[in-house]
Amino acid sequence: MLSQTSHKTPVGTLYLVSDEHVLLAAGFEGFAELIARMDKNDSAREFKSVRSIPIISDLVKDYFDGDLTAFNGITTRQPGGEYFQSVWKIMRKVPPGKTMSYAELAKRAGSENAVRAAGSACARNLIAPIIPCHRIVKSGGALGNYAFGLKAKEWLLRFEGALK
Repeated sequence: MLSQTSHKTPVGTLYLVSDEHVLLAAGFEGFAELIARMDKNDSAREFKSVRSIPIISDLVKDYFDGDLTAFNGITTRQPGGEYFQSVWKIMRKVPPGKTMSYAELAKRAGSENAVRAAGSACARNLIAPIIPCHRIVKSGGALGNYAFGLKAKEWLLRFEGALK
């Protein structure tokens, strides 16, 4: 059985879905949107609403209380091919307070010509902001897109110290 919960944050309500201590989905739009994008084997399982998810909820609270490295302690799993998995792994290495360009992300994922694919991996990231696609920006420094809106992306980057 999968667990689902939500947390009020300064950026909006953050919805979480987990399989025990493994986070499968996170985002600011609601459970229906998350579940629709999850692996079909997971989304077909039974869900239970809980007050909090052990470990994961505490780490989310710690992050929004100012421990910007708290998300590093959350184990995640999401569907996606080898390239997307590589991109998401690299995203998790971008520290709070720093950003990386889509071009650099593509290069580090092994294909510097795959900038659009790197952008697609950001767009399909099912575990935001824990897998920090908000830290990926355009080469010129412009913020680029964010599934939950530019205000949310800007707030997260400002909170982490990447924007003044």
